[in-house]
Amino acid sequence: MSNSAVGLNSRLLEILACPKDKGSLIYYEDEQFLYNPRLQMLYEIRQGIPVMLINEAKTVNQLEHERLTAKAQKLGLKPTF
Repeated sequence: MSNSAVGLNSRLLEILACPKDKGSLIYYEDEQFLYNPRLQMLYEIRQGIPVMLINEAKTVNQLEHERLTAKAQKLGLKPTF
């Protein structure tokens, strides 16, 4: 995480959804992205703004999916809604 990274507003997190499947996301503040575990897609946050464009989302491999899932469970990260 860079020094300029800013956490997302909690009200914004309450309404954010994946643009592809309209489901909830998991916010990884320390890595600056939102993750959809159902589709294994992540959406970067650039300069405090979530980039919620399907064509700019990154699909992660199974190993990365398992890492993110385990991290969410360990840290108690909850879906956006």
